[in-house]
Amino acid sequence: MTTRSITDRLGGLAFGGDYNPEQWDEPVWKEDDELMRRARVNLATVGVFSWALLEPEEGRYDFDWLDAHVERLHANGVAVDLATPTASPPPWFTLAHPDALPVTPEGTRHVHGSRNTYCLAAPAYRNAARRIASALAERYGDHPALALWHVHNEYATLCWCDHTAAAFRVWLRERHGSLDALNAAWGTAFWSQHYTSWEQVLPPRATHWHGNPGQAVDFRRFWSDEIIAAYREQRDAIRAHSDRPVTTNLMLPAYQNVDLWNFARELDVVTSDQYPSSPGLDAAASVAVHADRTRSLGGGRPWLLMEQGTNTVYDGGRILGKEPGDILRHSLGHVARGSEGALFFQWRQSRAGAETWHSAMVPHAGPDSRIFREVTQLGEAVSRLGELAGSTVTGSVAVLDSPDAWWALGVDGLPSSRLDDYHGELVRAHRALWDAGLTVDFARPEHELGRYRLVVAPALFLLSDEAAENLRRYVEGGGTLLVQHAAGFVDDRMHARLGGYPAGPLREALGIRVEEPRPLREDQRITLSDGSQGTVWSEVVRTEGAQTLATYTHGMLAGGPALTRHRSGGGQGWYLSTRLDDAGYAALVGRLLTEAGAGPDVPGIPAGVEAVTRRSSDGRHWQVLLNHTAEAVPLPEPAHDLLTDAPVRELPAGGCAVLRGH
Repeated sequence: MTTRSITDRLGGLAFGGDYNPEQWDEPVWKEDDELMRRARVNLATVGVFSWALLEPEEGRYDFDWLDAHVERLHANGVAVDLATPTASPPPWFTLAHPDALPVTPEGTRHVHGSRNTYCLAAPAYRNAARRIASALAERYGDHPALALWHVHNEYATLCWCDHTAAAFRVWLRERHGSLDALNAAWGTAFWSQHYTSWEQVLPPRATHWHGNPGQAVDFRRFWSDEIIAAYREQRDAIRAHSDRPVTTNLMLPAYQNVDLWNFARELDVVTSDQYPSSPGLDAAASVAVHADRTRSLGGGRPWLLMEQGTNTVYDGGRILGKEPGDILRHSLGHVARGSEGALFFQWRQSRAGAETWHSAMVPHAGPDSRIFREVTQLGEAVSRLGELAGSTVTGSVAVLDSPDAWWALGVDGLPSSRLDDYHGELVRAHRALWDAGLTVDFARPEHELGRYRLVVAPALFLLSDEAAENLRRYVEGGGTLLVQHAAGFVDDRMHARLGGYPAGPLREALGIRVEEPRPLREDQRITLSDGSQGTVWSEVVRTEGAQTLATYTHGMLAGGPALTRHRSGGGQGWYLSTRLDDAGYAALVGRLLTEAGAGPDVPGIPAGVEAVTRRSSDGRHWQVLLNHTAEAVPLPEPAHDLLTDAPVRELPAGGCAVLRGH
């Protein structure tokens, strides 16, 4: 099952969002019908947080109200993405099963009163989740309005309770096989942690000082597998009664409670949610990194943006508004990079509840508002792009993304706490490539990388032997690889590499050996011989065949390699042993792109204009152009714009175009 089965049902790309009619009354429903027609909504996500209404007491279901709304949407030409409501257990459940409430690492048990108050490892919760999923599927599985199943919402809450402890032990037995193997993997000879029975093994709860790093990373792996298993149970219960695609909305970009690569393989169509944390150009860059990463999780298949905000930018504790035109630019940014539509949370802004101030397609001000006018403009635009359905996007460069490396940088006792922003390093690498006009794929270090001209590997603190060998083969085969500081310091058991860092095969590809890490103070900057500046980290590096391109200029590292290049086989392995400032990093990425022969996806487009190409299997292609500047920009040659159904010669300031290729 693919996104094409959804777009075929819809007759084009998807447009709409979460719809919660239970929050309103009949006069509002009638207005919703009219406004959805005006906005060209064709898909509504229903039931995400409705468990208490769908099952008012254990085992007794009330579907009459949902029947009425599904029929009303269907009559109005709106298809349904039907959710299982399991992200918000009802009050009766938590009263009946208090042991299924989540427990923090410190031992505090949460109480009912928000969403996500469940322990995913609690048998009572898993049984209840399967039951409601099965009941919904039995009733609505073949309903003509149904286009997609939406399991749960933004998996998942983690928990450290006794149910978790029992499930963790089962997982550890399967992974390690014996206590001896577990003790060896976790290095329990240190600090008298040697286990002599499985009952002694606990989750990594709050303890006196540093916890065991091997235990911490295994706990994250366990939870990832537990989350995926819980999803599978609901998915399989649905499939017993329905042939429609099943998915869940992955929470990107920085929410890493699950191995998203493994999770994506279980979804009929990959869907995700995206909310920028900064306004302006940073928000556009956030759209791009989110979309590229989601597309990559699905192996390049078309995917679907399940949630975004019409006017929501999360900036710390503030909810900032978007600028005029951002609704169109951000949505087309996702479509450009493979999404088969643009959905929002939510249709109508809530007048009460915890997310009263989360933006919506119909704001508190109602339809006579800038937000709704821009929503209708976007609906018109999406309705014109149906011919893009099923087309794909491919990057010529890649950024490596490893959940294990991410989790490894979150353990106690690392040489520097400033290493822990794994997501920030992914975003930084992507941003430098995005600024240079390239569409980027993400890949695991173990993936086949041969088709990429350049691969950037930020923050690979943990690197398995297999991944290190894969990177060596990539360089030998002609690829250009940039490995950044603190790479391959530990193996996949969190054991330090002996004899110098990184892992042996990667050292061979890079032609260097790192002897000693030298973390920098928070306010410390170091100048390199090429004039660039480093922050956060430095290293004592010995070249073993590599050419030194820049050196440190002072202190004990003076004259030592900071940036190296090693020609190996048909390719090049570059190593950067510090964190360059933004200007220096951008310059280095530009140099690497030149060396690798990788240029912008759409040549001739000026800086500040984002350009991405979608291609179909029959040879057609489309260029999506987004002008992020305050000036009109002439196009290299006139082309037909699907948004206006007319030839276009220039993009106005902040303007967009979708050009049909020859």
